[in-house]
Amino acid sequence: MLKPRHRHEPDPTSFDDPLRRYETNYRSDLDRTLHEDAMESVEMMPFACVEPNTSVGRVIQLMAGLDIACVVVVRRDRPVGILSERDVLDRLSCDYDLWAGRPVSDAMTPDPVVVHETDSPAHVLNVMDVGMFRHVPIVDADGRLTGVIGARRITRYLQRHFASV
Repeated sequence: MLKPRHRHEPDPTSFDDPLRRYETNYRSDLDRTLHEDAMESVEMMPFACVEPNTSVGRVIQLMAGLDIACVVVVRRDRPVGILSERDVLDRLSCDYDLWAGRPVSDAMTPDPVVVHETDSPAHVLNVMDVGMFRHVPIVDADGRLTGVIGARRITRYLQRHFASV
């Protein structure tokens, strides 16, 4: 007959939390700022969003009128797609008359990659670089759209940091 094994209970006084010894050594104030700030410290607004049934022609007029480079397509305040100036130039401009009356849901890039308000600028820059995105929607913890980040806004954020150095 086998004897039951006794579980060894750890001694709580001997636990050595590895995170207690963790030290972050940033190379510069910029490095620290990029890793410790949240996206709320970067300009995320204004931005434009439309419903999926909005016509492509109306979306392009909106982009031109507001001088913006992308529009986020939302359903119940959650991003379901994105249409950028690059999409318009690469895919829609040659056949504009065919696209103008169609819903933007037919032309958008569906299921856009998003980042969260609590993400650091370093994380967002990495997402943009790896995905080769010029614009990324920003969402809150519930997935609702709260802003858009693009190259110009990241550049302004960096300029503000360098101005204070």
